[in-house]
Amino acid sequence: MNLQPSVALLIFIATVALSLIGLFGWQPLIERNLFRPYYFLRNKQYATAVTSGFIHADVWHLFFNMFTFYFFAFSLERRIGGAKFFILYFVGLLVSHLGTWYKHRDNPEYSSLGASGAISAVLFAYILYYPNQSLMIFPIPLPIPAPLFAVAYVAYTWYASKRAHGRINHDAHLGGALVGLVFVLLTEPRMYSYFFRSVF
Repeated sequence: MNLQPSVALLIFIATVALSLIGLFGWQPLIERNLFRPYYFLRNKQYATAVTSGFIHADVWHLFFNMFTFYFFAFSLERRIGGAKFFILYFVGLLVSHLGTWYKHRDNPEYSSLGASGAISAVLFAYILYYPNQSLMIFPIPLPIPAPLFAVAYVAYTWYASKRAHGRINHDAHLGGALVGLVFVLLTEPRMYSYFFRSVF
């Protein structure tokens, strides 16, 4: 009997709880944990590269991130184990900030938040493990093959990053997706052969 707590469940609960506290209970929680590239090195705000992933801009931002997390993270954790899932999630969260930091490092007005980079890492790793799965994306009523969704996701991310507004970090989506692909390549490269055999 496995008595170890689910890493995915702990992340899910912490993200929902902290986001709701920040949105409705104590709003300084959000302001203090925003990822601000300009101040990241200047003011040594290193922790925000992680803590910004546990807060969200609004209820819809939280809902869509956690909706995606719920449908893909738990299955992936059962497949690869809690330790690997933990590494994937937090490496995705950290690395997805690198491009954002470089792009906005001289902009004192820019800030971002959300778990999008880490969740993108989870999603793209999942697609490599389960290429034959179809994804249901609200509000589209039809199942979308996982590889097709991956192409559409990258295209949308590129488009949205060019027109970004608010605090949602669209650049993190692409960085996280790359982390998911590289993570599987390094930890279980045979899944690439399985993916291509399944798709082609």
